[in-house]
Amino acid sequence: MCLNAQNQSLEMAIDKEYMMQIKEEHLIATQNRKIIKELYDISYIYHAAIKEISTKLEILNNEFQSIHEQNPIHNLKNRVKTPKSTVDKLIRKGFEVNLESARQKLDDIAGIRIICPYIEDIYTVKNMLEVQDDIEVVRITDYIKNPKPNGYRSLHLIIKVPVFFSDHKEFVKVEVQIRTIAMDFWASLEHQLRYKAKSTQVPQATSAALKECADTIAQTDIRMQDIHNHVIQ
Repeated sequence: MCLNAQNQSLEMAIDKEYMMQIKEEHLIATQNRKIIKELYDISYIYHAAIKEISTKLEILNNEFQSIHEQNPIHNLKNRVKTPKSTVDKLIRKGFEVNLESARQKLDDIAGIRIICPYIEDIYTVKNMLEVQDDIEVVRITDYIKNPKPNGYRSLHLIIKVPVFFSDHKEFVKVEVQIRTIAMDFWASLEHQLRYKAKSTQVPQATSAALKECADTIAQTDIRMQDIHNHVIQ
């Protein structure tokens, strides 16, 4: 009887712990649904920020073409993180899962990628953005001069752009990635390959091969820049 009572007590404790876990998971799911809706409701703010910076870049590119007969920008790509991706990143980074945390802690809810023909064009675009009196440059990370260990190269800026609404102006953070056509080619394929292999560890030999390709492409970028400079002299 004593053993049965102990078993019953243990089962009750397990059931209680299980129910508490279920309630906690339900609460988290409810909170996540709430912030996902809130993020969806304000997504227009980030889309507006993308439009602001895209328009500015198009104007600057056209001006540069008119003056120098050359376009430093090959093309633009942009995206706004989905609410679910934003929540997933908050959780992954260990941040509080609420709207204020998302807006304060995450710099890349809105993102724009600027693809340039040549390496020097990257820094030309950066300089053009830095001198705009309505843009605040929050941070610059140069993965061209200091590539990531996997070979990734790009120039990253976190900027704040003004977005004008009916009754106020708001500065919104946008992540800007500036890279050459060649850098974008490598980064896109590398991401695709790692995404396909996400359920398994990428073999070391594969990572080494990707790094070697990145280094080869970087040398090609430098060579193409030299050829371009020689041609336009």
